[in-house]
Amino acid sequence: MSDTISPPAQASPPVQSCTPTLPGFTCGLDATLRVIAGKWKPLILYFLAQGGPTRYGELRRALRDVSDKVLIQQLKELEADGLVKRTDYKEVPPRVDYSLTLLGHSLAQALVPLCAWGTKHMAEVSQVFAEREAWNSKSR
Repeated sequence: MSDTISPPAQASPPVQSCTPTLPGFTCGLDATLRVIAGKWKPLILYFLAQGGPTRYGELRRALRDVSDKVLIQQLKELEADGLVKRTDYKEVPPRVDYSLTLLGHSLAQALVPLCAWGTKHMAEVSQVFAEREAWNSKSR
């Protein structure tokens, strides 16, 4: 990777102003980051947006490295924030599935450009993380 950063080939759209709109938030980005805070919430939203209602086990397999405790906690928080709907079918054996609310769908759509950016720059990001890991192991 070179030490210089070349400008983008095309001009980027102007960044919208991030001015306070409600007490408690510094700006809209602050509100968004509070809702998706945590390592797993954006991924949960991503996987729920891929299809219809999703069973817990499907989410667990899709996320691979998340513990049951953390996944349950993150799902409860997303439900409390009005982004995820939990449907309990009151059956034996228990059957529960999760889906996005309208608010959750709108947030998942807002994450699409981040996903595209990550896909486009995955090689560079992997290289940066490898360099960081090498640097961290040298400084230990």
